[in-house]
Amino acid sequence: MVEIKTDTALEAMREAGRVVAEALAAARRSAAVGVRLRELDEAARAVLTKAGASSPFLGYQPSFAPTPFPAVICASVNDAVSHGIPGDYRLRDGDLVSIDCGAELDGWTGDAAISFTVGTPRPADLELIAATQEALDAGIAAATVGHRIGDISHAISTVARKARCGMPSDFGGHGIGRQMHEDPHVPNHGRPGRGYPLRHGLALAIEPMLMAGGRNDYGTDHDGWTLRTIDGSRAAHIEHTIAITRDGPRILTLP
Repeated sequence: MVEIKTDTALEAMREAGRVVAEALAAARRSAAVGVRLRELDEAARAVLTKAGASSPFLGYQPSFAPTPFPAVICASVNDAVSHGIPGDYRLRDGDLVSIDCGAELDGWTGDAAISFTVGTPRPADLELIAATQEALDAGIAAATVGHRIGDISHAISTVARKARCGMPSDFGGHGIGRQMHEDPHVPNHGRPGRGYPLRHGLALAIEPMLMAGGRNDYGTDHDGWTLRTIDGSRAAHIEHTIAITRDGPRILTLP
């Protein structure tokens, strides 16, 4: 069931979104050559604790996962697309890192992701990150009253095709509010004019995941969580929680 949020609820989600933005910024500031991924998780965790927020990631176990997720961020490096578990891996010069984080504050949730490089960037990685950001921007621009979910999906996939990138065929965005994952599903592939109608008060997490190799299939690591490109190509993941409003899309996970 799709829940349409009141303006008061959207304001509460905006506060949760600020915490997410702060946690992502803290994780990024901590990222440097030689730093363990778990240290990025610790930095984000400290932000949540200070804000009095909890993590919707920690202990989360969807049907596909063999174990509960053990951290407050997903940390995916290079050919990992998403859902990477932050462990003892030490960041290396030139790594491409995607960090996904959520926060629950006063009963409402925010969810966002960033991608960036560590040390000396590869030009191709910067192009991939730019294409992923462009896809997200296009999806957000299409998220207006009177459009449908398929318009968001089509906008994202148009950018991905232009960049000759693939996207995981069965992962995408989602409704969000009291829970991190709510209806409706927001595919990154779709046809315009199809799907759930966009109304004032609908909150969505929009999250393109672009894979440089151009394929839409992927593999899953033995941990049961980490999604990885089949061909070893790099991946980027950028996400915002937004609200559909009569005045246009409102990003709720900005600082």
